[in-house]
Amino acid sequence: MLKQLLGGLTLSVFAFAAQAQDVKVTVISTLSGPQATLGEQIRDGFNLAVEQLGGKLGGLKATITVVDDELKPDVAVTKIRGLLESTKQDFVIGPVFSVVKAAIFKPVTSAGAYLISPNAGLSTFAGKACSKDLFVTSYQNDQPHSVSGQFATDQGYKKAFIIAPNYQAGRDALTGFKSRYKGEVVSEDYVPLTQMDMQSELAKIASAKPDVVFVFLPGGLGINFVKQYRQAGLTNIPVLSTFTVDESTLPAEGDAAIGFYSGTNWAPNMDNPANKAFVAAFEKKFNYVPGTYAAQAWDTAMLIDSAVKVAGTDHEKLRPALEKADFASVRGSFKFGKNHYPIQDFYLAQVAKRADGKLQTEIRKKVLTADVDTYAAECQM
Repeated sequence: MLKQLLGGLTLSVFAFAAQAQDVKVTVISTLSGPQATLGEQIRDGFNLAVEQLGGKLGGLKATITVVDDELKPDVAVTKIRGLLESTKQDFVIGPVFSVVKAAIFKPVTSAGAYLISPNAGLSTFAGKACSKDLFVTSYQNDQPHSVSGQFATDQGYKKAFIIAPNYQAGRDALTGFKSRYKGEVVSEDYVPLTQMDMQSELAKIASAKPDVVFVFLPGGLGINFVKQYRQAGLTNIPVLSTFTVDESTLPAEGDAAIGFYSGTNWAPNMDNPANKAFVAAFEKKFNYVPGTYAAQAWDTAMLIDSAVKVAGTDHEKLRPALEKADFASVRGSFKFGKNHYPIQDFYLAQVAKRADGKLQTEIRKKVLTADVDTYAAECQM
């Protein structure tokens, strides 16, 4: 009888252990409204990686929950809290926008989950407020924008007109540009995140006659800006940008975007084995060209896979495994700084039309090598 009881207990413990070994991941992204193309890339990039890994992360079954934050911080918090209260999550991946990330940070980390951001890289969490339970696989928000500032300086542009949405990432963007730009900023404009008509800004540009325009206008903002810029006949003034002309917006922008420049940490034509395999698999499955959002989400899944292989789902053991970042990134060189933000190269890319007629950004020049964000020194982890 005792033997039978022990046998039953052993079986029950084994069953519980097996169930506990599932890796539970929530992907929170913007999947509705005009900015949904960005969120869809994150969802698709992450899911592709998990599919390629056989539905597992680190060899353990992966349970993936996808949440639409609707680009509303209060909605995001409500949804995340409800999910975390009903089911323990090991990782929360996302979001697209910094305003949502700032809102969900505390609910996620206080629930014992790691928050891993494949896009939003607020300066807030890169310095004094850095967190042991937050990892960013994209960049600190200032960095890709500083590429354009450095390039504008190198080109000798004396006067710049700069535009971004009026939220934290927008302010980080223009701070990033100015951090490396040595000329005069003749106008620094902030527009609502929901603004679609850029005629007022275009009129200001025409009046100011700058040597260069720098814009950070993601999603629908960028689509309308590019089209209206061409229609306004301002093509004599070069445009540098970030996340304004990229693979999430190019299908809608069409040929109007050809020739526009962008600062980036990745492009589809990067020449390394991991990236070639990723781009080919992504296009085959989804029939569109991946952008940085998808690439960084794919890297995020591979990062988790590498950590879980070593540490399982033990929260404390996962941290050093995540910090090691032992995976082949689509970007080639990739490692974390002490603030859990990447140390990586940055490039100037340009929109071009491929032989098959599709548009993509292509690397033209490396601008920054193994760049460390300026806030990392303030992190006391």
